[in-house]
Amino acid sequence: MTSRRKFLSTAALGGAASLAAPAIVKAQAPIKWRFQTYAGAALGEFVTKPVIDYINEAANGEMEIELFYADQIVPTGELFQALQRGTIDGVHSDDDSMASPTPLQVFGGYFPLATKHSLDVPVLFDQYGLADIWRSEYEKVGVAWLSAAGQDPCNFNTKKEITSLADLDGLKLYTFPTAGRFLSQFGVVPVSIPYEDAEVAVQTGELDGMAWSGITEDYTVGWANVTDYFLTNNISGAWIGSFFVNQGQWADLPEHLKAIVMAGIEAGHTYRNQWYWGGEARLRAQGDQLQLRSIPHEEWKVVEDAAVKFWDEIAEEGEVHAKIVQIFRDYNEVISKAGPPYTFG
Repeated sequence: MTSRRKFLSTAALGGAASLAAPAIVKAQAPIKWRFQTYAGAALGEFVTKPVIDYINEAANGEMEIELFYADQIVPTGELFQALQRGTIDGVHSDDDSMASPTPLQVFGGYFPLATKHSLDVPVLFDQYGLADIWRSEYEKVGVAWLSAAGQDPCNFNTKKEITSLADLDGLKLYTFPTAGRFLSQFGVVPVSIPYEDAEVAVQTGELDGMAWSGITEDYTVGWANVTDYFLTNNISGAWIGSFFVNQGQWADLPEHLKAIVMAGIEAGHTYRNQWYWGGEARLRAQGDQLQLRSIPHEEWKVVEDAAVKFWDEIAEEGEVHAKIVQIFRDYNEVISKAGPPYTFG
């Protein structure tokens, strides 16, 4: 009896102990990424932060992305190298600004006169094959390309009034590398400086203005405070920018978190589309800082014709260049035949 009672007592104690002190399972530490955008803080709040906020909230503690704005970790022109090295885990930028070492560099940002509206960009990527080209070219250099979208057009905001092509001659403008290369034939002097320095550079006379954005950004980031005129003619109807991730980090990310990242990016695309589309109209109609000016269409046609020649030059630079230029030609032929609202008349 004694040994039986001892056995029962021991068993009872063991059972109680197992109920009272279950094995402690530690929650897995969240995956942490550092992410840098091309945009400064004022603009980044609208073009990149909503994406990061969406991902962080939807990831429910499994993933935390820390957002950095233009030049905060590395200069924008060094974003690609930092992404390859893993100094940064993710990037929102255009291929041109971040000096992409691929044939795609000249097509990111504002490829002259290739688009009319922001919706042209997802159509070109998803219906005309640019997504496959972008994905393939970045795989070759160790970067995962995730998605591209359009944003605002590329207009001029300047201290000097512009009403003819002759007024472009000698203008010192902050602009994108490829846009500057194209505009230099009209006497524009492209100036490369850090994004956050552009406003002060206009005040000090180092710049005459910008050919960088539409009117929404001019007001949002403060450029409307230091320039006086906005030229309604644009050299591109939509910025082409993308979300990129270090290839290793993307490969290691669980599938359900990849789905959350992609959902956040697509939600961000939708938000930016309406933010820019509405902002461009409202600020042209109601903005009180920038006076609107236009170059007559028959004179601006010189720029449009020059863009076609520029495309020809780019197409000769390589097989991938030629393939992308042909896609732009095919798409523009379609929208030209379709007429308004796809084109301007």
